[in-house]
Amino acid sequence: LGQGQRARLAPRIIGDERSRGTGGGTAGCVEGVLGVVRTGSPWRDLPGLFGAWDSVFRRFARGSAKGVWRR
Repeated sequence: LGQGQRARLAPRIIGDERSRGTGGGTAGCVEGVLGVVRTGSPWRDLPGLFGAWDSVFRRFARGSAKGVWRR
């Protein structure tokens, strides 16, 4: 993601102080989600540079439930 894209996405991504400091933070989470969507790979195969796969998945699932990714 480019800097402008990150700036537009950051306020819309659900997270808190516990999740912002892990892995790649919000940008890492978004990049991880996009990587899984693009490749169709299992969440468990997500490279560690994006953060712990289960943390990225939880943020994705919370965002999905609240319609964040659709917006």
